[in-house]
Amino acid sequence: MTVRIAAIAALTAFLVGLAVATFSELRVFLPALLRGAVVTIKISVLSAFLFWAMAFVTGIGRLSKIRPIRWTCAVYIEVFRGTSLLVILFWFFFVLPEFGVLLSATAAAVLGVGLNFGAYGAEVVRGAVAAVPQGQREAAVALNIPKHRYMLRVIIPQAIPVTIPGLSNLTIEMIKATALVSAVTLVDITFASVQQNQIHYRTLDIFLVTLMLYYCFAQFVRFGGAMLEERMTRHLGKVH
Repeated sequence: MTVRIAAIAALTAFLVGLAVATFSELRVFLPALLRGAVVTIKISVLSAFLFWAMAFVTGIGRLSKIRPIRWTCAVYIEVFRGTSLLVILFWFFFVLPEFGVLLSATAAAVLGVGLNFGAYGAEVVRGAVAAVPQGQREAAVALNIPKHRYMLRVIIPQAIPVTIPGLSNLTIEMIKATALVSAVTLVDITFASVQQNQIHYRTLDIFLVTLMLYYCFAQFVRFGGAMLEERMTRHLGKVH
């Protein structure tokens, strides 16, 4: 019921924003905003795959008993979590060419955003895996189950539902953080909004539509995460 009400509220807010903008000739600036929205969605989707992959790999790696793996994951997390995303984007796009590594604007944006948020997500995954009761690990050892098998079939399936709320929130923050990719010459929805405002001087209309688009992106992720969490939690309940 809560999800349904939130969905209706999001749709209503978006329609209101469009209605307000329509009175001020929406067709003048909307095409440019939609092109920017496509760039934002593209960068967000690609970055999300990298972000989730790095979160699980390095989050689990932080708990490894193999020191080189544990230290490598720790260095990655500390470097990307402790530095500015904007500076990371500058490094990938402007600094790496000094060393002979040329990246397109899209590749630099995806790597910068994905790796930065992957470092934050790694701590979410590490906490979820560590939260699985120790008794289950001891039972797996007593039953002589290989470590890789009980990690894949016992620990991770229980940890994933715990990670979903945290990773969903980080994904929403990641979508909003893509506004920084204009620093590497990409025309995302935020940069397109600024450009259109400089051309048409319709500040209220343009940024109202931009705000509603970001809001809808965020609600899509939130609803998807809630549905996934509910399904996986129900599945684990049936198993137990």
